[in-house]
Amino acid sequence: MLKAKYIWKNGELLEWDTVNTHVLTHSLHYGSSVFEGIRAYETSRGPAIFRAKEHFDRLHESAKLYHFEVPYSTTKLISSTKKLISENKLKSCYIRPLVFFGYNEMGIIPYKNPVETIIAAWEWGSYLGSEAIENGIRVKTSSITKIDNSMLPSQSKCSANYANSILAKQEVLSKGYHEALLLNKDGNVSEGPGENIFIIKDGVFKTPSPDQSLLNGITAQSVAQIARDLGFVVSYTTLTLEDVLTADEVFFTGTAAEITPIVELDDQAINDGTPGLTTKRIQDLYFNIVKGKKESYKDWLTYV
Repeated sequence: MLKAKYIWKNGELLEWDTVNTHVLTHSLHYGSSVFEGIRAYETSRGPAIFRAKEHFDRLHESAKLYHFEVPYSTTKLISSTKKLISENKLKSCYIRPLVFFGYNEMGIIPYKNPVETIIAAWEWGSYLGSEAIENGIRVKTSSITKIDNSMLPSQSKCSANYANSILAKQEVLSKGYHEALLLNKDGNVSEGPGENIFIIKDGVFKTPSPDQSLLNGITAQSVAQIARDLGFVVSYTTLTLEDVLTADEVFFTGTAAEITPIVELDDQAINDGTPGLTTKRIQDLYFNIVKGKKESYKDWLTYV
């Protein structure tokens, strides 16, 4: 990973290599932190953060679901991120805000520990690689079940939730696949380790509904809106593995993964085993939007 010059922590810009926290920090031991993944893209007007307000609003919502508050408003976090990008002289970047319980005392209940906030930003290409964006990926259904909403709230991007994702991804990478697909406790399709999934069948976009133990991703919401704007029907529903395997096209969405075609699941080709034309169309429009080339979606961008 490339480093940048500064990280924002608790209202200050600090040198990247000097930012630290105590080894007894509560979140290090118990996962009591929430985070976001956000991207800023290079545009003709300079860097533009994609759906900044939605991401930082969700950061507050994630904390609320774990019964604490983010110490800074969405407005403050956006202005601080803009300053961080500017001071780091980044044209495009991945942005990682993290709010966590720091060090004071040990024990499961965190409330006597200070709530700390950092924002980091650095240059980072597509999570699964540019070749994956272009040619698609091979996916394997994991034996790891997606944690249920009744166990941990899936709508919160809490760090603890992602231990589930780590296990699923480790499993499939060890078998030579690019990414995992997780099923929920009922055996229906939930999501990837860090992505939402869409299928296209007979011209209809289908994606698992939020009650299927998944994060209602901001990129996924954006893709659904783009599809509707192009005249497609988007259905939030229950999906089975058979639905995915018999789809015309399948793709993952996410801030890190962007829009990544899935061309194979469990050693079976999706359709003809190549990225579909509609997926490509959505990809092209999405990348034009985030790069500031579509005036009708200008409200999705916050310029630095």
